[in-house]
Amino acid sequence: MVGIKDVARDAGVSVGTVSNVINRPDVVSERTRRRVKAAIDRLGYVRSESARQLRAGQSRIVALLVLDMGNPFFVDVARGAERTARDAGLGVMVCNSAQNTADEADYLSLFAEQRVRGVLLTPADTTGRNIDAFRRHHIPFVLVDRVAEGTTECSVSVDDVAGGLLAVRHLVDAGHRKIAYVSGPVGLHQVRDRRAGALNALAEAGLPADALRELPTERLDVAAGRDAGARLLGLADRPTAVFCANDLLALGVLQALFAAGVSVPDEVAIVGYDDIEFAAAAAVPLTSVRQPAVTMGGLAAELLLEETEPGEGDHAHRHVVLQPELVVRRSSLRPR
Repeated sequence: MVGIKDVARDAGVSVGTVSNVINRPDVVSERTRRRVKAAIDRLGYVRSESARQLRAGQSRIVALLVLDMGNPFFVDVARGAERTARDAGLGVMVCNSAQNTADEADYLSLFAEQRVRGVLLTPADTTGRNIDAFRRHHIPFVLVDRVAEGTTECSVSVDDVAGGLLAVRHLVDAGHRKIAYVSGPVGLHQVRDRRAGALNALAEAGLPADALRELPTERLDVAAGRDAGARLLGLADRPTAVFCANDLLALGVLQALFAAGVSVPDEVAIVGYDDIEFAAAAAVPLTSVRQPAVTMGGLAAELLLEETEPGEGDHAHRHVVLQPELVVRRSSLRPR
């Protein structure tokens, strides 16, 4: 590997001069800078980030650990975080726990080993044990798409209770009185909040809680949605509308209904959650509760940078809660 001494020897200057060209070019004459840069290009020298980090005492890498990179919602969160980090001259290491608590723990250990500048985290472990173990390393982190219950750390989330309320209120207003909730893993905070919002909408309309039929799934993906759709089709007293905890589940339910010849929305209406790009492009454009995912990622990165900025003094933790928006498309329109 080409080192700084090799560059100095090739350019006929001291190691200190090469260091100045890389880190403080304003103190070196233009002629010397050109000679050193030519040697760098010739030799293919790349400076060691680990050595730079050792000298500076702070990493230029932010880690982002999400539940499922197969979900376009988290891709948008990553886009927002990366944009903010790059504007600050930092890089983002994106990792996927795949909703697996053991994988999450392994990644958090890796972040501690690498001494990353900070972590943006959507937790898979609902017990909080992984977070408690990571907190001992004193690396700042911000919770993303999660309310910071029982923690003092910063968080950026969406009001999922309000989102569930928007979805089911819309279905009730369209005349539906029996609604299925395809919920995803019941341990996830977001899934519980969206269900609470759905129940609030029923209570608001004077309907009983059992008007909501819950169909839990182990995962939040299209395959789980297809399975839930098959179970929905097998119900003797089938609901006339479905609210899904995310758009991937909703697209899976839509596929199952389409394969069975059930018309959407004439026989069954569907509302999803997240408003990913594919929602509008579905065979029947999907009504969805929109989360501002890019904004969420950007705000989370801003909070993390505020906390890790040298010389900023005491950092006041903040819990930012964004508001969802219902986007109505054909999948839930009132039947003619």
